[in-house]
Amino acid sequence: MDSDAFISLANIRLPTSSRLLPSSWCPDKDLFLLVSRSAGRDKLSLWKMQGAKKWEVTFDSDQPGAKEVVDVAWSPDGTSIAVAHHPPAITLHTIEDGRQQILLPIDLPQASASKMPRLKGIWWTQSPRRQTRSTMPDLFKRRNVIVGSAHSILRGQPLLDPLHDELQALSSSELFAFQGSSTRTAAKNSQPDVISSWPSLTPDLLAASLKQAKSGKQVSRPGEEFDESNEANTGSSLVASDHAGNSHCFLDGRYSLGSLSLGESCFATSLHQDSERTLLLFMTFSSDGTVTSLDPCLVRLPFLQMRYLRDLAKVSSSTKELTWYAMRVVKEMRAAWFGSDTQSGARELGPKWLRAFEARQRDQFGELEPNPMVDLTYLLVTGRTSDPLSDYLGSGEQMSERGILKWDQTVSEALVKLRDYSEKRLIPACQRIHLLLEETLGWSQLPEYAFCALKTDDIRTSLTLARSIIICASWLGATARRELIRFRDFLNWVRYEIARANSTTDVHALPPPRHDPLEVNDYLMSGLVVSSIDRWFMGPVPHFSEDDLRIPNTRDLETSIQVARETLENPRSFSWPPNVKMQDLSRLDRNLDALMQELATHCQKIFSEASKTALRSAVVVPPPLTIPEHAVEKPAPIEAPAFIREQTILSSEHSFLQYLAIQTPHASEGSHLCLLRMTRQYGVSESRDETAVAILQCLRQVGDEAQPLHILDAEFFDEQDMIVVYRLDDPGPTFIATVDYANVNYRSLGSETVRDIKSREEAMNDVLQRMRNGELSPVPLPINQTRALSGCREGRVTLSVNGRVGRRVACVLDDAGLILEVLDMEGEVDEEEGDISQISETADATS
Repeated sequence: MDSDAFISLANIRLPTSSRLLPSSWCPDKDLFLLVSRSAGRDKLSLWKMQGAKKWEVTFDSDQPGAKEVVDVAWSPDGTSIAVAHHPPAITLHTIEDGRQQILLPIDLPQASASKMPRLKGIWWTQSPRRQTRSTMPDLFKRRNVIVGSAHSILRGQPLLDPLHDELQALSSSELFAFQGSSTRTAAKNSQPDVISSWPSLTPDLLAASLKQAKSGKQVSRPGEEFDESNEANTGSSLVASDHAGNSHCFLDGRYSLGSLSLGESCFATSLHQDSERTLLLFMTFSSDGTVTSLDPCLVRLPFLQMRYLRDLAKVSSSTKELTWYAMRVVKEMRAAWFGSDTQSGARELGPKWLRAFEARQRDQFGELEPNPMVDLTYLLVTGRTSDPLSDYLGSGEQMSERGILKWDQTVSEALVKLRDYSEKRLIPACQRIHLLLEETLGWSQLPEYAFCALKTDDIRTSLTLARSIIICASWLGATARRELIRFRDFLNWVRYEIARANSTTDVHALPPPRHDPLEVNDYLMSGLVVSSIDRWFMGPVPHFSEDDLRIPNTRDLETSIQVARETLENPRSFSWPPNVKMQDLSRLDRNLDALMQELATHCQKIFSEASKTALRSAVVVPPPLTIPEHAVEKPAPIEAPAFIREQTILSSEHSFLQYLAIQTPHASEGSHLCLLRMTRQYGVSESRDETAVAILQCLRQVGDEAQPLHILDAEFFDEQDMIVVYRLDDPGPTFIATVDYANVNYRSLGSETVRDIKSREEAMNDVLQRMRNGELSPVPLPINQTRALSGCREGRVTLSVNGRVGRRVACVLDDAGLILEVLDMEGEVDEEEGDISQISETADATS
């Protein structure tokens, strides 16, 4: 037996708190993940198999106690990593630099921190269904978009200009650090809760007729537009299970399908998905003990096979992108007018100028009750200035040409921005939202969408809010245009009076005034201190109808016909404009910010309820073992197994082949590795087709002598081999070896014998009892190849393997030796094979 059968690729010394997860290896790349803890918080790092660290991400927590990384799952397209945390949270990260793409919402009951359910595992399965290609080529490149639908109409609309992306901002440490050497902190979600909890697919800005903004580091490659998109994530299922019996499901790894309760005090140990959109969950129940069901819990999701859910998810995603775009447009408009934490607003310049004049009246001229507006109006009407106003116009920083130019530029740019953003961005975005909501309204009245729980009244309310935003935005554009004319007339008057105050020549030599006194007086009364534009960003949510904006019709049809006849007989009797009383619009609220928040809340509620359709219509077939009390109903008391490993292979005939490796606890007769092989048909027959068992005695044959060994960990490698890590003495040297589990001599058990066995623990108990009764004979562990591990001497060992075709690697971490050893189970390795540079450059295009 060769003790150096495997090639050691790397020996990495790690911090004391490093952890290796069973799913750390990337399925299709020579990369693996490590979790370490520093300063009370977890870090996630990506490594090449040769031992080079590519990036590291630190997780912060807003709650007491830092977030703990529970499990990870790799996306089917190999570009994203799903990370499950505790307290319960799921984040998606790009494989290129670890940047957080999205924080997935989880529906949890209100509970205290001590009773908060803990996530136990996360899985990302690819849909095995293959899309049938039509013999007719897609000449028009419709990409499965129905002609005449909302998305087909949006494809013909001009793309809206992008806004500044706050997530692209980099810190100074990231800007000046060497590539790959900096530790990133997972970016906090800057989106409001109503947007972050909105169910949506991978962002597709073009489908929502939005132009995508490229950051400075994104450089287009020649021929990039001809690249085929990787659609491996399309139709995939991301499922996370917690110990309270809830399974949280996401379509395509992003679109939340809600939570499905499978019972109390249980969680999924493993998960698989077949071609019929059926989830197979092997559940673990805990109550006075822990048992894992031998049969899977079947969750059939028939609605996922229909296109209704995906069409609804696409509409939800586009509506979310447009709503978030419109909310940011309103935010930028408000910041341009009122200012923000990083910029000053144009609204404050007028009152600031007036307060400076008032301070001069009080401090330098001793006026006890200064009233600057009286002096300004007196100057406008009579052309004469008071002493304080004459002194103020003739000196001071506010009256310099530079100060007036800055005032003019700031206010003019703000008013132009309000005008253009409302007419060219906000109105088109809300028109597109209205179009998508109209299609949703039509779906709500079709029987095919009955499971979606689309409420017609809620959709009509959202449509009314969208129309109100369009009206208010159009109204704001006209008001901003009018306000700009008044403001420029006011500044022309100010410049004229400053020139008069500072003139040393004849007054008649000055250029003639270019302002309109009525416009200037109007701006002094209702623009300089209190502007009418303020009401578009202040006040309650508007609740007006279109009738409140129309000219009231005081004539009936008979009166109108009579007036028309009189006009035809005597045209001179007709007068224009007609004597009609105009509507008083000053009483109407027009807060755009509040309207957008209200529209986002209503739309999020509509699509969040509709996203739960798949789980609402799910058919759950529980396993025979469904009650936790079954854990104490064992025929004979026995200790819990050291570990259980599973290898499940699904077929297309509603059946699966499953291998179980159960490590028994150490007893007087030594420890054993129980192997179970089951062929099971689900949904067809209630009985197992075949159950076979083999029991391996934990002995290592050295010549004629058999040495007892202690198995620390094991993992199924592929359909032929299993990797085991063992020690001869504890403490002592650690070895890694391969075991050919597929060709072990299995003994078939009768269906009548195993019919009453409901859990894996009972199966182990039954096998041991049969061995003691002489019905089964154990055989020594068939070790093929073995190698001594240099760094693992004592403590717990974690094993992670990658048995994909072309590269089969094992990774072992000892929590006492703190040395990670990476082993190649095949032979020599090309240094460039595992390089991260092979990752597609479009890996984070969906972020």
